[in-house]
Amino acid sequence: MLKLIRVMRRLNMLSPRGALRLAAAIWKYGVNLMALLSLAARTYGDRIAVADERETFSYRQLWRQSERLVLQFRQQYGLARGKKIGVMCSNHTSLVKTIFAASCTGADIYLLNTGMGLERFNQLAKLHDFDLLVHDDELTPLVVQSAYVRTRLSSYSDDQPSVKRLAQASEHMTTIRSKRVTAGKIMLLTGGTTGRAKEVPHQPSLFHYLPPFLTLLSRLKLKERHTAYIATPIYHGYGIAFLLLCTALGKKIILTSRFEAAKSCQWIDKHKADVVTVVPQMLLKMIKHDYDQLKSLVCIASGGAELNPGLAEEVRSRLGDVLYNLYGTSEAGLCTVATPQDMRQHPLTIGRKIEGLELSIIDEGKKPASVGKVGQMCIKHKRTLISRSHTWLETGDMGFRDEGGYFYWCGRVDDMIVSGGENVYPLELERLLHSHPLIEDAAVIGIPDEWFGQRLKAVVQRVPNASLTEEELLAWLRSKAARYQIPKEVVFTDEIAYTSLGKRDKKRTAIEGTQGTPQS
Repeated sequence: MLKLIRVMRRLNMLSPRGALRLAAAIWKYGVNLMALLSLAARTYGDRIAVADERETFSYRQLWRQSERLVLQFRQQYGLARGKKIGVMCSNHTSLVKTIFAASCTGADIYLLNTGMGLERFNQLAKLHDFDLLVHDDELTPLVVQSAYVRTRLSSYSDDQPSVKRLAQASEHMTTIRSKRVTAGKIMLLTGGTTGRAKEVPHQPSLFHYLPPFLTLLSRLKLKERHTAYIATPIYHGYGIAFLLLCTALGKKIILTSRFEAAKSCQWIDKHKADVVTVVPQMLLKMIKHDYDQLKSLVCIASGGAELNPGLAEEVRSRLGDVLYNLYGTSEAGLCTVATPQDMRQHPLTIGRKIEGLELSIIDEGKKPASVGKVGQMCIKHKRTLISRSHTWLETGDMGFRDEGGYFYWCGRVDDMIVSGGENVYPLELERLLHSHPLIEDAAVIGIPDEWFGQRLKAVVQRVPNASLTEEELLAWLRSKAARYQIPKEVVFTDEIAYTSLGKRDKKRTAIEGTQGTPQS
């Protein structure tokens, strides 16, 4: 309750007017995301809420259009509690309206990766049998070829029903009759880079998300910021979390339908964004494209993948102390935050745990590991739907903690290999390879070895026009790496594969590794 009071005070909800607005929003809509949007509309009014390449809406306009969309979803498409809506859209205002409106119907919302293939979409369509599918026009060929045969709706369309048309139609339908509902679940799909993707349910609740909310307010100082560019996909937990947080704070949110370094730099410069959410690969591309267009940024929130210390140092030298390193899981959300000051002292850290979270390193014997020893990172949190019994949730991530309470990520459990009796973490070799001046990027995987059981194999992307042979690289490594870290093979590639969420694609890397041949 004290945490709730702290949040309400920071959002000016403890004043008589603020408390009345909150009560009115919950009375009209119930506990769902439309109540949040209604509160924002009443509080921030004509302040710009969201802008993309097509449209710009104030908080009041976004609320009104989302309200109309609620009515259309209920009346035309029958969305209600117990129904399912699949949403396969890139970042744009129609996606934002769809999320708020669908939540108000009580339906479960499945946020689908726009980059998935036909096979994966068929699996999901058959498994969940969505009552309605909202998708971008460019994905129409995939949907038409798929096993999905039920009702679908375009996000934008010139000649067919679409979210944009429904939200703008029926101007007289501006009032939702009292039908308070509790929001359905928001279903997030994990990346599945090391195995089958999982589906993670989240139940929107103010109480569940107070700890990360307070952490982001205090450590990232988001209350003081003005304009946020959400470059990460909203269908990912990281993206939607920032969308809802910025809505609660009344920030201007800017979106682009897909990430392109040139467009993103231009967008940040045009809107003078002071906050951006990125994965490290996005940040690297923007810094290389034009760091001068990024000088309005005072908070770069990097998450979703490992942050290379070299990239962190380059950002610091170009833009100052603006980079924050966030670690979280799809199941539990935000877990740790490293501030720029933290990373100055501890370049590899993912930061300290957030308030209200129990984070422990568990060794192979399922006991807490000693300080400095690598083990699996396990969490216990009231927000973790999977762990209602208060048992530890295994994240699948390896890491360790130092004496100062700072945590360090060492890769995935599935990445670790045993070579000659030693536990070997590919990430350690990747970090070392990244420090080579002629290496642009690198990915390391484990391969079978008849003598040691397993060895490492490095897939290396050289700096453009660089000359670097396998022999030269191995000679450089022998003076810097432990014996068991020296790769059995080195393969050079034109470009390291990444997933749509900005993680190294280990599956494609393994294929490249087996198909490629060492080059000199």
